[in-house]
Amino acid sequence: MKGYLLMLLVFPQIFFCSKKDTTIMLPEIQEVDLELVVDSVDIPWGMEFLPDGSMIYTEKEGMVYQVKEGKKQLLGTVPDVYYRGQGGLLDVKLHPDFQNNQKIYFSLSKNSPDGEGGNTAIVSAIFDGKELKDFNTIYQASPGSTKGYHFGSRIVFDDQGYIYFTIGDRGDHDQNPQDIKRDGGKVYRIHDDGRIPSDNPFADMEGAKTAIWSYGHRNQQGMAVHPDTREIWTNEHGPKGGDELNIIKKGANYGWPVITYGINYNGTIITDLKEKEGMEQPVYYWIPSIGPSGMCFVSSPKYPEWKGNILIGSLSFSYLERLIMDGTKVVKREKLFENIGRVRNVVQAPDGYIYVSVESKGIFKMMPK
Repeated sequence: MKGYLLMLLVFPQIFFCSKKDTTIMLPEIQEVDLELVVDSVDIPWGMEFLPDGSMIYTEKEGMVYQVKEGKKQLLGTVPDVYYRGQGGLLDVKLHPDFQNNQKIYFSLSKNSPDGEGGNTAIVSAIFDGKELKDFNTIYQASPGSTKGYHFGSRIVFDDQGYIYFTIGDRGDHDQNPQDIKRDGGKVYRIHDDGRIPSDNPFADMEGAKTAIWSYGHRNQQGMAVHPDTREIWTNEHGPKGGDELNIIKKGANYGWPVITYGINYNGTIITDLKEKEGMEQPVYYWIPSIGPSGMCFVSSPKYPEWKGNILIGSLSFSYLERLIMDGTKVVKREKLFENIGRVRNVVQAPDGYIYVSVESKGIFKMMPK
């Protein structure tokens, strides 16, 4: 089913970037069809691709599905999912050596062991080609909370096999993001079995959550590895205004809620500060907030006009955002597929095609003309 056709006409324009004094000529035409490949999906949070070319995706209620040769089948349900508000079964990622160890990783809001609400966890499982089994929790944030928002959470692997993942501030921004002795509002880095790397920035600090890689975050629901620099990039929900795009650095403080470009939802001021020494500035920020979700860098030759761009889902305004980049500088924004629905995720598959998941509609494949 091909329900959407996109033709982008960008007339030749020149953008001057004062920091580098460079000139950028934008591409003129890109035509894309959206082909519906999976329908009857509620909240397709995570997408991943198996070596045989089939797709697996997560539904927030806890189910994991495989789509193979056009047919959808249920692989299983991840246990102990704390399904509340923004929480549930979230991202999915294959181990880099999946072909040999059959390991798959999930991020989810998980029931707390003490029975008090839930918090974000990373769980591994084995997929033997037929079913998921041997579920193992390798990290769980604490304490549990009955608040139903700001769980994060995306997962990526770096080139050394470390897992990076995000956990939102769990709605407790006065304490969690700036305190490295507390979970929440952080990016984490662990070994694939949950062990803490000895070179993590706070590995030797007494009382610290030693899995922390960076802190001072609000709620990061997009995460990707840059195809050239191999840096970890995230996007982050601000309050009212102040969504952010960040490059994640070891041990860095990203400022929330000491500094922010946003305000409270009721219009009151969170802080007068937008920058402070020792705190990172975003690569880019959005006012008004777009509600950024999944993101990917475009490196596929199937979309030559978009190479080096970043695609980010907008939950608030129901479109896919394209950021045209010059290095780490955003030089132009573009809205794709306006009013398609809440874009939850966007992924570039190993075969080079880009897939977009839309809440209550399904998963679409972007077909270049």
